[in-house]
Amino acid sequence: MLHNPPMARATGDAEKTDAPTGAWLGGLRAIGHAIVDYALPPRCPACGVIVGDDRQFCLSCWSSLDFLGEPACVHCSIPLPAAALGGALACGACLAEPPPFDGAPAALAYGPVARTVALRLKYGRRTGHARLMARLMARQLARLGEVDAVLLVPVPLHRWRLWSRGFNQAALLADELTRLTGAPRDHHLLLRVKSTASLRGKGRKARERIVSGAFALAPGANARAEGRHLVLVDDVHASGATLRAAARALRRSGAARVSALTWARVVPDAAGGNIFDFASLDSDMHSERMTG
Repeated sequence: MLHNPPMARATGDAEKTDAPTGAWLGGLRAIGHAIVDYALPPRCPACGVIVGDDRQFCLSCWSSLDFLGEPACVHCSIPLPAAALGGALACGACLAEPPPFDGAPAALAYGPVARTVALRLKYGRRTGHARLMARLMARQLARLGEVDAVLLVPVPLHRWRLWSRGFNQAALLADELTRLTGAPRDHHLLLRVKSTASLRGKGRKARERIVSGAFALAPGANARAEGRHLVLVDDVHASGATLRAAARALRRSGAARVSALTWARVVPDAAGGNIFDFASLDSDMHSERMTG
């Protein structure tokens, strides 16, 4: 008993010593952040002007974004006229030929800002943009049902494309969505077994032919997917040829439901009024390099 007070004093002395050390380290970090921000200030991911924080749009670019929501087609999630609000309706294209997925919401309508961010991620190697994109995509994930019930499946790249690029932008988006929402993901459920030509400049039927048979289930995929709600993740939804081909492959897994989620979606107003003009608008269409 006589030894307890000195031990208590020793513990108290250690706590007093740790407090100034923690404050000193915190101050050092703050100084370090200030120096970095001064030398390399955070910039708008679209136009490059200096902004207040990392992965933050400037007011002008933020104001130009066209966020998508309801009303939308129950199958492909393309926006419908406001007069359709209040009912579960399908667009004309899906009534004529239902797609192989149940819902395909996107965070934004495809436009100059959404395009720039997507290209800088994919070709400018700005991999940090994936976190910004996923933050806006996460709000649309809730439209597809309970987050705990879904399994995120990034649209895969063929191994040659993956080796040349060094990363799969869809996989980065899926990783960030998992971090933000807790939804599980599986990078290896779906394989891209055929190296396909660029879809740039191709019409709708040509795109369908190019991606036909491009995807296959990985060994053991059925056991992991059976009865699950699979959500394909990609950056841009234009003609939807890639997403439809991937969804058809996932349908063979025994999944209860297959949906899709993207960063940006081509809609009539954003694409100059012609929803079927996809000659230069698709997620896998470009070979250009972005350095800006």
